[in-house]
Amino acid sequence: MSAAEIAKRHFSAAIAEVEAAGMGDDSVCRSLLGLVVARYLQNRSVSDVQSELRFVADNCDPGTDFMFMRP
Repeated sequence: MSAAEIAKRHFSAAIAEVEAAGMGDDSVCRSLLGLVVARYLQNRSVSDVQSELRFVADNCDPGTDFMFMRP
């Protein structure tokens, strides 16, 4: 099992749990993002984490190709 598959399984479980509790998934997503950032900061510099987050933010539009992709 890949790391992506493990993460997806746990993410899906967290979403299902908050929905069953009658909460919106926005709160669990924000909490998970905070946990990811905190974990990154244990082994990476602040500027490296900021760069990682900027890359994700700059490339989060599913209708747009990544900058480095070619037609």
